[in-house]
Order: sequence, then C-alpha cells, then structure tokens
Amino acid sequence: MLNKIQQIIIEKSKEILKHNKILFLVIVLSLFTMPNVSISATADQGDIQGPVPQYSLSSYYNGPTLPNIPIRSPRRTMTIAVTAYNSEEAQTDDTPFITAFGTRVRDGIVAANFLPKGAIIRIPEVFGEKEFIVEDRMNKKYHYRIDIWMEDKQEAINFGIKFLKIEIL
Repeated sequence: MLNKIQQIIIEKSKEILKHNKILFLVIVLSLFTMPNVSISATADQGDIQGPVPQYSLSSYYNGPTLPNIPIRSPRRTMTIAVTAYNSEEAQTDDTPFITAFGTRVRDGIVAANFLPKGAIIRIPEVFGEKEFIVEDRMNKKYHYRIDIWMEDKQEAINFGIKFLKIEIL
C-alpha cells in the first residue's frame, strides 16, 4: 500500500515538473519576445500621447572627428560605353566572386582594360559622387569600356549599355 502511494506521488510530481517546465518556457519567451514599452507622461506635455523618452541619447565619444575631405577634381574625363555585370559563370570565368586581381566582388567594383589596377573613377551622370575602383578585367575584345559589378542580375540587365561621361581621379 505504501509503495503504491509513493508511486502515485512520484507520478504526480513528474507531471507537475512537466507543466512547470512549460510554464517557465512560456514566461521566458514572453519576456524576451515582447517589446518593452514604458508609458510616462507629465501634465506639462500638452497633447503628446504615447511613450515619452525619459532621456535622450548622446554620443559616447566627444573627441575630435575625422576631417571633411573635399571632393577630388578629376584628372581626366571621357565619354565611354558603360555596362553592368554580376557574378554569374556565364558572364565571368569559373570563379565568379573573385576579381581578376584576387579580391572579392562588392559594390563599387568596376572592370576596365584600359585603366590600371586600383584606378578610381566616378560616373556622375548616373551615380553622382560615388567612387568606383578598378579591380577586375573584361574580355580582351572590349578595350574602351567599363563594366560595373551589380549584385542583382535584373538590375544589371536593366542598366544595359550607356554612353556616359566618366571622371578618372
């Protein structure tokens, strides 16, 4: 009889622990997934409704900042055919994410055969003051042409071929 009572007590305590684990998980998840909203208002804030910040964030660094660098003037300008490409084996070689100079493709990379590695250019008609760096090469049949790397294939297709003024810095 006593053994049967002990078994019932053990079974009930296991059941309670099981439910407590579930309850604990629900509480923890609700604490970490629910947004923390504090509503505080005073009488002098007029018709402002909703949460009001207690303090404003300020910069943690009050030292000197980097100087403003003036926009560089171009050494040479020319009008040239500009196209776009992306990392696809049909458009590149068998290593589509590696440039001809061994770097990874990224925004701001262009391919050009007539400019040296590391040359910096701008295409102000389309990209404003954004600077591009030559880190890739094109097929040898394209000598005076620039190919801009784009992540999205459809964006590259939509860009097409344009004759644009480029600035060589």
